[in-house]
Amino acid sequence: MSFVDRVVGKRLRAVLKQQKSILLLGPRQTGKTTLLQTVPADLTLNFLQPQVRQRYERAPQLLGAEVEALHGRLRERMPLVVLDEVQRVPEVINSVQDLIDRKQAQFILTGSSARKLRRSRDANWLPGRLIPLRLDPFSIIEHTPTSLEHALSFGSLPGIVLEVSDNDSAREEHLKAYTSLYLEEEVRSEALVRNLAGFSRFLQLAAMESGSISHFRAIAQELGVAHTTIAGYYEILEDCLIAERIEALSESRTRKRLTKSPRYVFFDLGLRRAAAEEGPRPPLRVMGTLFEQFVALELIRSLRQSGSTSQLQFWRDPDGAEVDWVIKGENRWLPIEVKWSEVPTDRDAKHLRTFISEYSLAKEGIIVCRTPRAFKLSPTITAVPWQEIPNLLDLAK
Repeated sequence: MSFVDRVVGKRLRAVLKQQKSILLLGPRQTGKTTLLQTVPADLTLNFLQPQVRQRYERAPQLLGAEVEALHGRLRERMPLVVLDEVQRVPEVINSVQDLIDRKQAQFILTGSSARKLRRSRDANWLPGRLIPLRLDPFSIIEHTPTSLEHALSFGSLPGIVLEVSDNDSAREEHLKAYTSLYLEEEVRSEALVRNLAGFSRFLQLAAMESGSISHFRAIAQELGVAHTTIAGYYEILEDCLIAERIEALSESRTRKRLTKSPRYVFFDLGLRRAAAEEGPRPPLRVMGTLFEQFVALELIRSLRQSGSTSQLQFWRDPDGAEVDWVIKGENRWLPIEVKWSEVPTDRDAKHLRTFISEYSLAKEGIIVCRTPRAFKLSPTITAVPWQEIPNLLDLAK
């Protein structure tokens, strides 16, 4: 398998040099284990392994005793300890806190779910002691897709891009297996829902609705459950890092009916398609919608990789005006339209011009499309190729 130096790996190594500890979150199969193999850990515990997990569930205090012994042997430096999938044994976190406070060890904690981090009253997730990092599927600056169409269909999970043979049937089986693994190991084993069959059907509908404005009541009616149940299901997707929640930009002095409901985008388009149980060849009529989600995911990854405090939002007036995505920086906002076209026209910039006229922090607008080279549509509107998405962050600072 080819080695790809992940952007977050550079940040991870920089934090370790500062002798700080890290919480590395990322969905399953995004490359956390591969990344950690580049780190010279003195002790690694993988809590996905039943015998390891059970040992520390029975006696979480063992971790402190073992690390203190390791620290005593090394003497000249603190040991580096990796706890993989730590959310499986939250009981050890108190020991981790004590060891960090007494400078007995430096830690990298990894997890594929933030649910216990966000929801549990009992879990102590060491606020102020851990530097949070996030590992996503490949971004285009880490691995440029061989074709945009292939990326929209099969996504960018490292295992799909690098490990699976050049065979779309094998990729398809890999993605279906991921969906089953998620249901079994993240949902069933953690007892997140009582009705796994109902949640499985929700997962399919949520994948089909990925990128759309969320209508909890419509899905609730389809499944015959309360809309609050659907809201809880979406929380599970978000907490388990399966879906990205993107808020609506609802600030306006001139418009009173701006959409306020969020949009959820599945973290990987290949997984989205597998969960939706769609075929590997999306029809042309849906390419624009998939491309829109692709751009959103790339923008989210670029924001995370840069450590930016800017937010990705969207803007929509039910009366007609809408902008696909808005990078909301502290001093500048950048509205972005996404068009499945090689040569977008001035008409495609209509809503961008409206947005710029209504918000003083927006000085220019961008159309992301399939053009081979950037070109100006007007003094304030530029069409850019999708390969240049990471460069857009500089326009919103």
